[in-house]
Amino acid sequence: MNTRRIHKTAIIHPKALVGENVDIGPYAVIGNASIGNGSVVHSHAIIADGVELGEEVEVFPGALVGKEPKGAGSLARLPSFKKYVRIGSQCSIGPNSVIYFDVEIGNNTLIGDGASIREQCRIGQRCIISRYVTINYNTSIGDRTKIMDLTHITGNCNIGSDVFISLLVATTNDNSVRAGYGGHVIGPTIEDNVVVGASASILPGVRLGEGSTIGSGAVVTRDVNPNSVVVGMPARQRGDLNK
Repeated sequence: MNTRRIHKTAIIHPKALVGENVDIGPYAVIGNASIGNGSVVHSHAIIADGVELGEEVEVFPGALVGKEPKGAGSLARLPSFKKYVRIGSQCSIGPNSVIYFDVEIGNNTLIGDGASIREQCRIGQRCIISRYVTINYNTSIGDRTKIMDLTHITGNCNIGSDVFISLLVATTNDNSVRAGYGGHVIGPTIEDNVVVGASASILPGVRLGEGSTIGSGAVVTRDVNPNSVVVGMPARQRGDLNK
C-alpha cells in the first residue's frame, strides 16, 4: 500500500516522480526529479531538476542536491558539467551538505553534515564522506573509502578503494599557481588500501602506492612506494610493510 506523507508546505514539480512510502517534510523543494521508494526528504531540503534518488535515501534538513556551478570573473577555470545527479539506494545526505550537478554516488554511502561535492565527481559504494569534507571537481573515489572531518580533496584527484584518510588532511593540485588553470593542474593519485594520518599534506601529482601508510603531519612531496611507511616534513620512508 502506498503511504506517501507529503507536507502541505512542500513544493513539488508536477513532473516529479515520487515513489511509494516517501516522506517529504515541511518547506522541502522537489524539482523535476525522481525520488525512490521509501526515501525521506526532510524539511527545507532542495532536490533540483535532474536529480535521481535511489530507494531508501534520506536527505536531511537544509541539504541542496543539484547545485549549478557558477563561474565568476575571479575564476581561472570555467566550470563544465552535465545537469544531473545520481544517488544510489540507502544513502544518507547530511544536513546542509551541498552536492553539485554532474555527481554520481554509489549505494550505501554516507555524506556528512556540511560536506561539499563539486561537479564531475564519482563516489563509490559504502563510502563515508564525513563532516565538512570538501571534494573538488573531477575527482573519483572508489568503494568503501572513508574520508574524515574537515579534509580537503582537491580537483583532478583519484582515490582508490578501501582507503582511509584521517581528519584535517590537505591535498593540492597546482605547483604553478601563477600560470593559471591548465594541464599542469593535477591532484594526487591515492591507490587502494592507503592510510593517511591526520593533518598530512599531499602535494600535486604525487602518487601514494597501494597499501602505503602516511604518518600524521607528514608533507608528501614525491611518490610513495607501495606498502611503505613515510613520515616527516618532507616525508621520507621509515618502514616497509612487506617485511
